[in-house]
Amino acid sequence: MSIFVVTGTDTGIGKTVFSAGLAGALGAHYWKPIQAGVEPEGDKESVALLSGLPADRILPEAYRLATPASPHLAARIDEVEISLDRLSLPQVDGPLVVEGAGGLMVPISETLLMIDLFAHWDQPVILCARTELGTINHSLLSIEALRARNIPIAGIAFVGHPHEENERIIPHFAGVPSLGRLPLVDPLDPASLAAAFAAHIRLSDPFNGG
Repeated sequence: MSIFVVTGTDTGIGKTVFSAGLAGALGAHYWKPIQAGVEPEGDKESVALLSGLPADRILPEAYRLATPASPHLAARIDEVEISLDRLSLPQVDGPLVVEGAGGLMVPISETLLMIDLFAHWDQPVILCARTELGTINHSLLSIEALRARNIPIAGIAFVGHPHEENERIIPHFAGVPSLGRLPLVDPLDPASLAAAFAAHIRLSDPFNGG
């Protein structure tokens, strides 16, 4: 079973759309272990709409919290205790795409950060990054944090408008492969996303067990 954990340098950068494209391209199962905020819909519903996957490949969250906030705060407000025991990776046939909540340093509880959960899983991480101003600092710091915990990095995927220099210099300093850049897809629908993903994202060795 090939597992890829999708995270981002920040929240709201397009990692859910990237996860939908990746899961659809791989014919994978998709899992969002912790959803914080479900109005008008959660990320699971967005991926179900955009990935083209059958319904049984969109797995239920371990925690589905109503409050749109950091998971630790959403859980406190919703009076839910998040336990590491309920966050074990699901066993599925074929590839699994797992989407984190927010960025790497987002608290899950009073004692656990999202990056700690990734270290516990010890599976390859794909870092989604903006192409805009500020992305160099955020991306390189995120990669340093992953390396400090010995978390394997499958590569960095950019999301947004083209920025040739940012897309060049970050992989250069980070020493990780660039998986390409997913442009802003308009209209955002399954066919358009699949076409953009196929044209711009390199599904090579990391995705084929190489």
